Amino acid sequence: MKINVITLYPEYFSSCFLFGTIKKALDIKAISLNIINLRDYSYDKRGSVDDSPYGGGAGMIIRADVLYNAINTIEKTSKSKNYTVMLSASGKKYTQSVVESLAKLEEMTIVCSRYEGFDERILEYTDIELSIGDFVLSGGEPAAIVIIDSISRLQPGVLGNNESLGEESFSKMNKNLLEYPQYTRPKEFNNIDVPKVLLSGDHEKIKEWRKEKSLEKTHKNRPDLI
Repeated sequence: MKINVITLYPEYFSSCFLFGTIKKALDIKAISLNIINLRDYSYDKRGSVDDSPYGGGAGMIIRADVLYNAINTIEKTSKSKNYTVMLSASGKKYTQSVVESLAKLEEMTIVCSRYEGFDERILEYTDIELSIGDFVLSGGEPAAIVIIDSISRLQPGVLGNNESLGEESFSKMNKNLLEYPQYTRPKEFNNIDVPKVLLSGDHEKIKEWRKEKSLEKTHKNRPDLI
């Protein structure tokens, strides 16, 4: 899978891909990354990409023509259908079901917004507007890394045990519930014991216990998922 990232700060990503899941995905060529500096598509020598908003207001807006220049250049050189994602606090909520859909693509482009956002007209040339949560970031770069990580781990060969994916929080196999509590050694920690059922060796009872605890955790932390 090829992932393009359009950003004003290419340096932001320099160390993020040297560790963990993303590095593994790059090493085995499950994904490839192309970090693109938006200023390279500016119309002036200063590399200007923004301007003041029509109608007045604070801050600056990223110009549609500059963004279009970058997106269109990618489209012209893509060897497969390119899917363009605009990152925005006002976008559609990024959920595990969206992750699973994006992970199946051959190529996608992530556009990192900055300042007060972007000229709305650029949405005519993108496929989806996404938000990673109900909060505001100073730019789309942190969100882009979240998306790249979540997609990378679903690529074949990246995770050591693919069966664990079905038991994770929000997975379809887990009926969108949160994952059950997990324990490891030591058996006793600060007078708190590992639940006896997990030491019983009775796989059916363990399965039932995990299902029950998964429901309990979901009711407590994310009742909206029930």
